[in-house]
Amino acid sequence: MRHSKAAQQLIEEGRQEGEAQGTLRLLKRICGSLGEATTARIQALPLEQLEGLAVGEAFSEGVALLDFSGSADLAAWLENQRKHGSSARQYRCTIA
Repeated sequence: MRHSKAAQQLIEEGRQEGEAQGTLRLLKRICGSLGEATTARIQALPLEQLEGLAVGEAFSEGVALLDFSGSADLAAWLENQRKHGSSARQYRCTIA
């Protein structure tokens, strides 16, 4: 079924919002409470980056979020995204 351009945009916005909410739930379980600024940064990520964070589809080296051991790993991932955008390689934390 073909949708109008406006309908397609609404569908895409809904997908992005849903992905952001799911990703935030996972991050809160892994990292604990997230600050307002961090939450806003996650919500502002394009869908491709949200998917890369949540399930690693945007990266060739596997899953990002599930490799995090805490909020420092999330902060490093977000900084890497800020510097390199959607072409950024995945940040992989080292767990001792």
